[in-house]
Amino acid sequence: MSSIGKLMKQATRIQKDMEEAQAALADRTVEASSGGGAIKVVAKCDGTLESVKIDPQAVNAEEISLLEDLVLTAVNSGLNQAKEVSNDEMGKLTSGFKIPGLMS
Repeated sequence: MSSIGKLMKQATRIQKDMEEAQAALADRTVEASSGGGAIKVVAKCDGTLESVKIDPQAVNAEEISLLEDLVLTAVNSGLNQAKEVSNDEMGKLTSGFKIPGLMS
């Protein structure tokens, strides 16, 4: 088999593996919290947010601004964790390949 043929076969395998990994990551989740657990979020490793839970004791009309900041902090933490998991998993598939445009 020619070098180009081997490369094409390898690229097809990597593409298939990446599609399978992306599908698996869509089901994988991470949890993050802020405010000592008052705000909890679950983020999916495909970059979406699955849920937000707010401890009822954390809600006080006079502290809405604080609550908004806690939610923002928890969401960003969860999404960052999910992105790290996704990058780690996708990095395993490319294992040293430098393919322009494939990974961010």
